[in-house]
Amino acid sequence: MSSIKIFNSIQDFISYRDSLDKNIQIGFVPTMGALHQGHAHLIRQAAHENNLCILSIFVNPTQFNNQEDLKKYPRTWEDDLKTAEANGANVVLSPYFEEIYPDNYSYKINENTFSKVLCGAHRPGHFDGVLSVVLKLLNIVRPKHAYFGEKDFQQLQLIKDMVAAFFLRTQIVPCKTIREADGLAMSSRNVRLTPEGRVKAPQIFKTVTKYHDFEEAKKYLQTYNIELEYLEEHFGRRFIAAYLEGVRLIDNVEIA
Repeated sequence: MSSIKIFNSIQDFISYRDSLDKNIQIGFVPTMGALHQGHAHLIRQAAHENNLCILSIFVNPTQFNNQEDLKKYPRTWEDDLKTAEANGANVVLSPYFEEIYPDNYSYKINENTFSKVLCGAHRPGHFDGVLSVVLKLLNIVRPKHAYFGEKDFQQLQLIKDMVAAFFLRTQIVPCKTIREADGLAMSSRNVRLTPEGRVKAPQIFKTVTKYHDFEEAKKYLQTYNIELEYLEEHFGRRFIAAYLEGVRLIDNVEIA
C-alpha cells in the first residue's frame, strides 16, 4: 500500500503543512507531471537534502500560449505517483485549477526584461503563467529549498530573480540537465516524438554545442527536417529552441 500523502485540496494541504514541526526542513519539486528521470533526479536530491520532500503535479494552463499544446501535454498520473514514491517523495500536492486560481487568473506576475527574449519572445504570456503559479506554490508549500532543472535555464533564472525580488525565504536549487545516452535533454515532450523523430532529436543538442551562428545551425537542422526557432547566447550560455514533428524542444549549454 502506498505511503505517499496526496492532497487535491489546498486548504487540506495548508492544514497539514501547519501541523508539521517548525524545525522540519522541506524540499519542494514543482512539476507538471509526465515525470521522467530528470524529475526523478530532482526528487532524489530534494529527499536527500531535506527532512520532507513535497512534489506538486499541476498542468498549468496559464503558461500555454498554444491551446493545442496544452491538450497534447502528456498526463501519466499513476506512473507519476510510482516515480514520486520510488525516488523519495513523501507528499504530492495536485490541486484543481479553481483551487490555484480562485481569481480566475486576474492577478499575475509580470517580468519585463529577461522574460521577453528566448522562449518569452516566441511564447507571449508563457512566463507570466510560470512565475504566477510558482509564486503561488511557494507561498502554499513554504519550502526551505525548491529544485529546478537547468534544462529550463531561462525559467530557472527568472524564478531565482522573482524569489529575490519578493523577499521569499525559499532557496532555489539549480540541478544539472539529465540527458539520454545520445545527448537529448530529458523532457516530458519527448514522448510525443515518433521513433523516427526520436532518432533525429539529439541533433538539437549537437547543434547547440557545435554552432553559434543562427543561419549555419538552421541549415544544418533543416537536413533533419528540424525547424530552428532561436539560437542565442546569454549569461555565458547558448540557448536553442526547435520544432521537430510539431513538438517544441529546448536545450542550453555553458559556453566553454
